[in-house]
Amino acid sequence: MKQSDGTEAQSRRIGLVAVTAAGRRHARLLADAWPQARIVEAESAAAGLRAAWSECDQIVAFLATGAVVRLVAPLLDNKRSDPAVVTVDEAARHAVALLGGHAGGANALAAEVGALLDAAPVVTTATDAVDLPGLDTLGWPVEGAVAAVSRAILDGEPVTMVADEPWPLPALPDNVHVSPASPVGAPAAGCRVLVTDRIVPLDERTVVLRPPSLVAGVGASRGVPAAEVRALLDRVLATAGLSAASLRCLASADIKADEVGIRATADALRIPLVTWSAAELAAVEVPNPSEVVRAAVGTPSVAEAAALLGGDAELLVSKTATAMATVAVARHAPRGRLALVGLGPGAADLRTPRAVTELRRAAVVVGLDQYLDQIRHLLRPGTRVLASGLGAEEERARSAVAEATAGHAVALVGSGDAGVYAMASPTLEYADERVDVVGVPGVTAALAAAALLGAPLGHDHAYLSLSDLHTPWDVIARRVAAAAQGDFVALLYNPRSRNRDWQLPAALRLFAEHRPPETPVGVVRNASRNGQRVQLATLATLDPASVDMYSVVVVGSSQTRRVAGRMVTPRGYRWRA
Repeated sequence: MKQSDGTEAQSRRIGLVAVTAAGRRHARLLADAWPQARIVEAESAAAGLRAAWSECDQIVAFLATGAVVRLVAPLLDNKRSDPAVVTVDEAARHAVALLGGHAGGANALAAEVGALLDAAPVVTTATDAVDLPGLDTLGWPVEGAVAAVSRAILDGEPVTMVADEPWPLPALPDNVHVSPASPVGAPAAGCRVLVTDRIVPLDERTVVLRPPSLVAGVGASRGVPAAEVRALLDRVLATAGLSAASLRCLASADIKADEVGIRATADALRIPLVTWSAAELAAVEVPNPSEVVRAAVGTPSVAEAAALLGGDAELLVSKTATAMATVAVARHAPRGRLALVGLGPGAADLRTPRAVTELRRAAVVVGLDQYLDQIRHLLRPGTRVLASGLGAEEERARSAVAEATAGHAVALVGSGDAGVYAMASPTLEYADERVDVVGVPGVTAALAAAALLGAPLGHDHAYLSLSDLHTPWDVIARRVAAAAQGDFVALLYNPRSRNRDWQLPAALRLFAEHRPPETPVGVVRNASRNGQRVQLATLATLDPASVDMYSVVVVGSSQTRRVAGRMVTPRGYRWRA
């Protein structure tokens, strides 16, 4: 499979408008950070805003908010097509989402500007103010009475959500009642949110979210006009009562990847073009194979097979042809979403923004109870929390995968990085192709400890766990000996507990066989958390009794030195005394 993501059609074009020296300095910082941004050169602020308005999807104006309001007022047309506008003051203290907060992405843009300029983002849209997901911020096309239904959700009025299938949506407040049994097309008894790819009647109390459920397979003769492809696609969808807004992608054969008419149609719809090899297409059973097509392109089907590939799919519209184009449409089953989120070593400021984003994106959060206590305040109202205690790792892994497989948006949390002696690997042993997995890296306990000790990881280093609960000690001992012989700095996880008190002394003896007794050894307990303790000793002087399961032990290499009370491993092996 190959994918053309329609970069030209989908990437943001950001215009930066500044008229003062300070504003231009701030604008250059953004331009240097964002390849898609450019400084709009103009004789005046008014001229710069007019130029950016006609050429850009988003605008950052380094001007007073009141001035921008007056200058763009005559340009306003439609909230769905007008560019988003963020204003930044002269001192870059605030980034104000002025226009297009949700539809244009100004709220997110204000946060990005704030992160780069150390400015406080100012967002005033109601749902953001009370920590609810906006119906037009879910990443899907939305139609209907967005304002009225959003107001009902904000006011706590009963709102019904009806979905054709379970989709991995974020958490919704308790007054939004999911009713999978109700028919999507039934008349509204109150405010409702429909999640469907079908064309349904709209009214003043209905919002329709368009999930990316449809794939249109396209076959074509060489040189097919884009207008012919688009007209056929529109006709096929309308006849079947399906919305083009739910198209996930166009799909075709690899030999059509450069077909201008197909690519132009995908770009106009702002969706990717996915292509498959003839062998992949030929392996798909279709209702209308053609030996003529097989002779021409090496597969008995292009449109139907391409529509069905890539997931659990049902063919809704068999191939329909014009003189030069063929289209078929399939509905693909939703896939659950599982984010494996590393929370870092414990301090809030060492938790990454991406981790916070994923926690707020989830409808279900799974984790160890003490870790969940650290982040409950970050979760949106309505988030379902599944907490368990120490020793229930397999239970957490299975429940997180089960929730994601059922179609939910799930975040499984752990300390440090989820992939380092944590929940990622046991969880992914259970997750299959029905689940989309998102990995969110975190600052590990080892990195937090190393930063407190100085610079012990300046050269090659190895991570080792001394816990023999899942790995036999003889295997651990061989690995420790190999790290000692290889002269690696060693980071020892799970070094000692009440029931495992002999493994650390045994490991230190193995290191002592290959390193001098004055080799620095650092111990950090509760790195970045309450009760943090940093200890610097040597192989000869470290007391294993001072170490517990909340500690990370860092054993230096033969080149590691103690410098001004800090543990330092030089980047090269030429040491300057």
